[in-house]
Amino acid sequence: MPNLHTPVHNWLALETSTDTLSLALARGEHVWAHTSVGGAQASVHTLPQIQALMSQAGLRFVDLDAVVFGRGPGAFTGLRTACSVAQGLAFGADVPVLPMDTLLAVAEEARHEAHQRNTPDTQAEPTTRVLAVLDARMDQVYVAAYEHTQGVWHCVQEAALQNPEALSWPDHWHDAASFMAAGNAWTVYAGRWPAAFSAEQMQALPTATALLRLAPQAWALGLAVPAQEALPLYIRDKVAQTTQERMLAKQQALGATARAPVA
Repeated sequence: MPNLHTPVHNWLALETSTDTLSLALARGEHVWAHTSVGGAQASVHTLPQIQALMSQAGLRFVDLDAVVFGRGPGAFTGLRTACSVAQGLAFGADVPVLPMDTLLAVAEEARHEAHQRNTPDTQAEPTTRVLAVLDARMDQVYVAAYEHTQGVWHCVQEAALQNPEALSWPDHWHDAASFMAAGNAWTVYAGRWPAAFSAEQMQALPTATALLRLAPQAWALGLAVPAQEALPLYIRDKVAQTTQERMLAKQQALGATARAPVA
């Protein structure tokens, strides 16, 4: 197990893989964060908001240990924004980047939120299992599974693109009550999940503050890379549907609704 008791670090984190712009800056134990509408607006507001956070923290870009960013999977434009901004800032400051999976950030946000809701005790936090599910548009979802044990995250099912009806989770997670499902796809595809899918569903997005909490583990594992390697993670080759494909998907969804039994 890596030693996560690393020295104090300064991290800048960017997460723009969804319709939310999420930024966070850590100076030692102190954290400054910003959240606003992302999507097409992210490329306009990201740099000014980063500069505002840096000013509030009294940091220069050369003071950073690394620029942490959500590499995907996620929205094509958002991923390009995060990668280009992270790369440009890291080049200018001569610091490395820490690419992080956005689905892992979803899992960490869900774990943190659940832990905050529960009353802390003196015992070690139990193993947390999270199935991260993000809306991938085009009638599909991004899915990955993670386990958090003794303060360390482990990926037990790699990120994949799936149809809601074919949603899958690790075979050894036999009991649906043994894991929670976190993401933003629950209302979008309501009524289309597999019959066996009965896990607790939690609304959660990847956030920059989640990336900050993940940064020490990634740093200890040696996952920091040079700025030129700030690359997005794509698991879909096709990023848009034709008009005919959109119409067909809509007709299929309407047909599925019409065939659904009435309670």
